[in-house]
Amino acid sequence: MTAYEPEAEHRLLLQSVVETARAIFEAQASSIFLLDEADGALVFEAVSGKGEGDLVGRRFPAGRGVAGWVLQSRQPIEVDDVDEDERFARDLAESTDYVPRALMAAPLLHGDEVLGVLEVLDRSREVRTTLAAMDLLALFSAQASVALRLVRHGRRTHPTEGGPGGAYDAGVDGLVRALAALRGERREAGRRLAGALGELLRE
Repeated sequence: MTAYEPEAEHRLLLQSVVETARAIFEAQASSIFLLDEADGALVFEAVSGKGEGDLVGRRFPAGRGVAGWVLQSRQPIEVDDVDEDERFARDLAESTDYVPRALMAAPLLHGDEVLGVLEVLDRSREVRTTLAAMDLLALFSAQASVALRLVRHGRRTHPTEGGPGGAYDAGVDGLVRALAALRGERREAGRRLAGALGELLRE
């Protein structure tokens, strides 16, 4: 068995999440911000699509923009027209060289702890799934949050009935069922994410 490397698994997990989100929603971009509790900033930790080569490591004030609102409220949101939403910080978007027309965002939570925010920019309106778009976003962001918590603490938990591992595996199974109606690249992306999450609980 190879040595466990939390940092490597951390980055692989986050990249899997954003790549899956972009593929499932046929979006222009997806990103994950993690909260740096030392200074209260939101930090780009993974990006897929527009800006993926330049944004990782960039920092933004946690109290601004739609991501900041999601972080503070701990509520998911979909904004159909950013120009009509006062929470949208256009100057921050312009600094990334991509200004979306619309976006979705969900908090990454573990219990009472907020870990960060998952965003999906300019999703396709033609996407059809067995769940509403926001329900699907919330479902896999919740599972990613649990896995991220495990990775950050550098530990593994064997699934046990009624324990956190068992609940986590049940959530992964639910995610797989929800993605079963997808086809092609989107279905494969969902399967890769579910596999990556499941591997975090296995030696």
